[in-house]
Amino acid sequence: MNSLGNIIGEICKAVLPIKQEFYLGNPNSQIAICTLASISLLDDLKDSELFSKTAIIGRLFSENKGIDSMIQYIYENKNITKIILCGKEAWGHKSGHSLLQLHENGIDENSRIINSVSPEPYLTISKNMIEYFQKNITIVDLIGETDLEVISRKL
Repeated sequence: MNSLGNIIGEICKAVLPIKQEFYLGNPNSQIAICTLASISLLDDLKDSELFSKTAIIGRLFSENKGIDSMIQYIYENKNITKIILCGKEAWGHKSGHSLLQLHENGIDENSRIINSVSPEPYLTISKNMIEYFQKNITIVDLIGETDLEVISRKL
């Protein structure tokens, strides 16, 4: 299944190229915003007043490489203490759900996110990074929310 997933991922990159995955904002901010698969929300946030209040805004499509990258970034940028998780889930991936399950339950002995409903929730990051994420990050669950005013109130 993993090779099929990689093939589908490469096809998606060719057919639906995504220009920007994240935008770096205020390096002194403790807040990150994750827009899941809502690319237009990512762009709207970049152009809003919220951008200056956040360290980074980015998207999250996949329950494996995407989460690996997010956790590694957070581990390397320890000023971030809160993630606003908003936007629409990527069809079939449920990366937001997997991120919440990782935060709550961690990974099993096969590096699979415990209780994830995603098709390939296997991570390659260290348990150290995951434990840091679980202990030091607060997640505000706004999965499905795309209204800037609602997201702004949670900041």
